[in-house]
Amino acid sequence: MGGGSVRDILRMIVVLTIIGAVSGLALAAMKRLTAGPIEYQTIKFVKEPAVKKVLTGYDNDPILDRKKLELGADPQGRPVELTVFPAKKGDEIFAVAVEGAGKGFHGPIGVMVGVSKEGKILDIGITSHSETPGIGSRVTETSYTDRYRGLPAKKGVTVDAVSGATYSSKGVVAAVNEAAELVEKFREEIF
Repeated sequence: MGGGSVRDILRMIVVLTIIGAVSGLALAAMKRLTAGPIEYQTIKFVKEPAVKKVLTGYDNDPILDRKKLELGADPQGRPVELTVFPAKKGDEIFAVAVEGAGKGFHGPIGVMVGVSKEGKILDIGITSHSETPGIGSRVTETSYTDRYRGLPAKKGVTVDAVSGATYSSKGVVAAVNEAAELVEKFREEIF
């Protein structure tokens, strides 16, 4: 091997390193630019229908007025946030919608829970699930979700399970309890 081939290899390494660095920076910048629009689309098309189901009688836009509360950090040290969707009359918050999660038969179940300032569950709305159609998915029906209306928004909330969908029902109960417990714990910051 001559000296020219080592120089060519070094030049190739430098060029590839520069290309890799520029590509990495471009991808990082793209992620930062798209994070906001992606969050907005998720809220608009996944969470907003559930928020509108569980909150009524407000004169603000709970989606635009949403606020994030810092809950701490996960085991990897990343911040954990709670998004609260407030319902207001005038400038006073009279209720909020908060999402909780529970484990269903086929995976996580997301549940938006409307909670009044007085500490009652207004309604619940399923935001996501992968339960079996016709069986576990029955937890999304109003005949089941209406059972939560008027219950105290405190840890320990429970309702009768949907026949044949015990795991799915337990997942919804766990999600409602998580949301209710968060509202109770952060009541001062929320209201």
